[in-house]
Amino acid sequence: MDSQSRAYLNQYLSALLPEKRKSYQKFDAYYFCADKENANICANLVLKGDKRATAGLLWSYEDENEPLPDIGQLTVVTNWDKEPQCIIETTSIEVKAFQDVDAEFAFEEGEGDKSLEYWRKAHWQFFGNECQNMEKAPNLNMLVVLERFEVVFHN
Repeated sequence: MDSQSRAYLNQYLSALLPEKRKSYQKFDAYYFCADKENANICANLVLKGDKRATAGLLWSYEDENEPLPDIGQLTVVTNWDKEPQCIIETTSIEVKAFQDVDAEFAFEEGEGDKSLEYWRKAHWQFFGNECQNMEKAPNLNMLVVLERFEVVFHN
């Protein structure tokens, strides 16, 4: 986590009662997506309350040796330029096959027209690019990490 995100996180944590502050043990900072336009769009969707979920390919977590998010984790959401926009708290984690992601999750992810059809098309393309980089073939049974969250801080 860079110093700007760390300062933003500390601003939030310092406003909490000590008991609540100690309950948070895992922290992260990132932007959504892999390009400037979509990263900034998604950050704005989170701020508006339209985006309350995100999905990641399990293979990518494994390939990057990155732990899965935990319930109660705090994440500083940034724009593409790594400027903090808000802090989210992870409220649930599920791992499902790509083909088993449902319309409710697609709606909560809040992108495009919020439909399952849009979600599948956009994520097939996004995950397909990730698979190509890992020399894997995308398939309907590939596992997806479904994270739901709520905004706990923004200024």
